[in-house]
Amino acid sequence: MLSYAHGACPEPLLGETIGHNLDRTIARVPDADALVSWPQGLRYTYAEFGEAVDRLAGGLLAAGLHKGDRVGVWGPNRAEWTLTQYATAKAGIILVNINPAYRVSELQYALGQSGCRWIISSQELKGSSFVAMVDQVRPDLPQLERAVFFETPEWEELASGQGFTGDLRAHGDELDFDDPINIQYTSGTTGFPKGATLTHHNILNNGYFVGALLGYTERDRVCIPVPLYHCFGMVLGNLAATSHGACMVYPAEVFDPLATLRACADQRCTSLYGVPTMFIAELGHERFAEFDYSTLRTGIMAGSPCPIEVMKRVSAEMGIGEMSIAFGMTETSPVTTQVRCDDTLENRCGTVGEVAPHVEIKVVDPATGRTLPRGEPGEFLARGYVVMRGYWNDPERTADAIDARRWMHTGDLATMDDQGYVRIVGRIKDMVIRGGENVYPREIEEFLYTHPAIADVQVIGVPDERYGEELMAWIILRPGASLTDDDVKEFCRGQIAHFKIPRYVKLVDSFPMTVTGKVQKFKMREVATEELGLARAAAIATA
Repeated sequence: MLSYAHGACPEPLLGETIGHNLDRTIARVPDADALVSWPQGLRYTYAEFGEAVDRLAGGLLAAGLHKGDRVGVWGPNRAEWTLTQYATAKAGIILVNINPAYRVSELQYALGQSGCRWIISSQELKGSSFVAMVDQVRPDLPQLERAVFFETPEWEELASGQGFTGDLRAHGDELDFDDPINIQYTSGTTGFPKGATLTHHNILNNGYFVGALLGYTERDRVCIPVPLYHCFGMVLGNLAATSHGACMVYPAEVFDPLATLRACADQRCTSLYGVPTMFIAELGHERFAEFDYSTLRTGIMAGSPCPIEVMKRVSAEMGIGEMSIAFGMTETSPVTTQVRCDDTLENRCGTVGEVAPHVEIKVVDPATGRTLPRGEPGEFLARGYVVMRGYWNDPERTADAIDARRWMHTGDLATMDDQGYVRIVGRIKDMVIRGGENVYPREIEEFLYTHPAIADVQVIGVPDERYGEELMAWIILRPGASLTDDDVKEFCRGQIAHFKIPRYVKLVDSFPMTVTGKVQKFKMREVATEELGLARAAAIATA
């Protein structure tokens, strides 16, 4: 039997826009809770949420934005972020998600490459001034016409819908579910992030069917401590909830284990999301035993490999007997495989599940493209409604990722067993997954090459008990130059996201190479694991 599976499903795909789907939910459960933003003390019913979304959508259109325009959103988990998500969808405006950890160079690239006309943003986060960084990049971005910051009179005016005299429903009827509606930047192996371009059809259906497999109804309350700028929060969190009438609960602006535990108990949440790092922090919190988790029944653990013991503790100590593992990538909206809620603990801990509804997957020989027999490792490919439109304004890298038959080449090495369960066994390239964040070493290498003391650099992932992997830079200095670990970290601070800053630095005279001159990063990892005493972290069993 070949390593191919199709998620045949009797329930059809949703053939509608995000706006139309939200309107249907509002009509069905107007008085159900839609959103609770715990740190802001805000609560919306579906009727109230719909009215706020419509006002903001009207405000965007009245201000001169049009279908297909790009608007960046930059901020942590707040009600304003979500209102912007749904308002731009209703207006047909393409939302460009910007990671709150981005700093000046990354912000400038994302806004410039996508051609954003506006940015809607928080004013600051954890001492970093977003206002100052936007001011810094604006002179180099002539197409960026306007910046609107949350909690300002300008935001309040925009959110009121002032000046809009059109018919929002009629405007929505002019939109098509295959229109692009979202650009999410993923780190690029060439040093530049790629803008995965997603449609209503991509992300609405992915959210809906993920929620369906979790059994969501209007009685569910979904605790979302994962960031909204990422597919995990925006699609598996928000869209999975609103497409089923469930409530979105934000425990904090950024992940806080105590706030998450408290929100689960206080808001009687039924579902909890997180990367393994988050669940580890929650289980290990000194006040864990204070709270009542009896309403929790399901959730999603994703983003990086899950230690088997963590999954067992989540079931035993948090009472989440229907925890699911989901697997995918931003370019596939994101979920392509998912563990079902009633699956065995063995499959829940040892695999990333079976093919998702309406999706095709296969495992192929990376060299020949031939579909492999079950059990043989090869590259994991996905096809179907989940596959992105392409990388924004980047046909060359789009063609590298999506072949002529519309298969998305993920770069992940996987096996498929006789029952159709998928296991991820590695990565063809050297992407590092640090605490759920995908980090491509090449991007960091390109940045470090700009340091005047650095002649050559290679960045690798090394095992880490907390984050799964941490970053390490092997550096060859220019003649006569000197550099310390702290010098490297200081050079990175404020210029690249914190999770991209190497934790370890090793000064070397050369890199291990093949006879043909290719760097052997696997040998570097072996050396680093031994020298840094990371054997215990490397030995942790993962799902």
